[in-house]
Amino acid sequence: MMDEKDKILIVEDEPDTLFILTKLLEKNNYEVMSARNGKEALKVIEGFDPQVVLADWTMPEMDGIELCNRLKSTEKYKLVYYIILTARTSLRDRVKGLDLGADDFLLKPTENQELLARIRSGVRIYKLQNELKNVEHSKALIEMACTLGHKMNNPLSGLVMSIKNVEEELSSKNNIEFKEDFSVINESIDRIKSLVNSLVKLENPETINYSDESKMLKL
Repeated sequence: MMDEKDKILIVEDEPDTLFILTKLLEKNNYEVMSARNGKEALKVIEGFDPQVVLADWTMPEMDGIELCNRLKSTEKYKLVYYIILTARTSLRDRVKGLDLGADDFLLKPTENQELLARIRSGVRIYKLQNELKNVEHSKALIEMACTLGHKMNNPLSGLVMSIKNVEEELSSKNNIEFKEDFSVINESIDRIKSLVNSLVKLENPETINYSDESKMLKL
């Protein structure tokens, strides 16, 4: 099975520059999609999920700075590595871009090897950030599961003792009509005990689809 290519979205309104950048990145084994402005990029990115966005600063309808602000304000895309292509050299302009979440700047005209090096760096940073995010997510799930398990265990113990006392009291009076009910209750208690044990000992959390919009822990 071939390795999946890293994905780059180019946002550039100048056709010749877009053509050159696309051919350069495809030649270096990247999967590339393009948009002519920020507004179009917001539609393209939905089904593409790139690791790096390479965007011109000055474009019609929505420029690269506004696009950066939109993406970095969205949970799904805030980790995407964002490189701005610009002819602006002033420190004030760069600070403005960084304040809005841009990760890097490249001055036009760009040198091919420098561009490729920045993109390789961006891909690595994107992947590292996602690994850290997954680690933190797993840690949070484990802590939550352990907390729920311990919190459930105390009332469960009280329930078990109470049911046992009631069962013994009724058995002494030869009330066999409740035998089936107690069997169902005890079976349910055993299932809850198993769930509590799974929560407390959870080590490698996995999720499964629960509905179209939510997931649940696989236990």
